[in-house]
Amino acid sequence: MSEITIKKEDDGQRGRYVVSVGGIDAEGELVFTHRGANLISADHTVVPNSLKGTGAAAALVDYLIADARAHAFKIIPYCPYVRARYETHPEWQDVMTVAPGVIPLR
Repeated sequence: MSEITIKKEDDGQRGRYVVSVGGIDAEGELVFTHRGANLISADHTVVPNSLKGTGAAAALVDYLIADARAHAFKIIPYCPYVRARYETHPEWQDVMTVAPGVIPLR
């Protein structure tokens, strides 16, 4: 399996986690918005077809969760992919603003 690399870009208002997979010339992203002190929204996840099946999208969400725990922020899961992964990982409730299966209000 190829190496997955993730980097975080953050301008203080918006940001994204960017994923790349060794040997594939493409990037995926999970875009977020700062919503207040210690609060972000996971807005959308996009992974091109060339990265499908590599685990790149799941790695983005895992990185988001680890980052939230490391930096003590909560996540509003607007992104459908983030919510879908959350439903299979209810142990992430400590960093989410809603319970698994609940669609947050905008």
